[in-house]
Amino acid sequence: QVQLVESGGGLVQPGGSLRLSCAVSGFSVSSQAMSWYRQAPGKERELVAHASSVGGDTDYVDSVKGRFTISRDRAKNTVYLQMNNLKPEDTAVYYCYAVVYNSWGQGTQVTVSS
Repeated sequence: QVQLVESGGGLVQPGGSLRLSCAVSGFSVSSQAMSWYRQAPGKERELVAHASSVGGDTDYVDSVKGRFTISRDRAKNTVYLQMNNLKPEDTAVYYCYAVVYNSWGQGTQVTVSS
């Protein structure tokens, strides 16, 4: 059974950092494409970061390039989203997504505010 569980969200001041975790069970993160999405109040869910299944290629939405990094730990079967220099417009619920299984986690709230 595929399961994705996010954690690591919280309240942070502008300019701060957070690291989100997505603990995966049911498949190996090392062999599958994984993504992070976010959804702000009143807005559509948007793709934030993507890691391909082959070659380790990554891609990011323009608004987070240079600030966010997606990575995976094969030993812990976990996908991470390191978020630096956070801005108020990054406030959203962040979701982990397994592309081939079309499976979502429950989401974790990130709030950037002074």
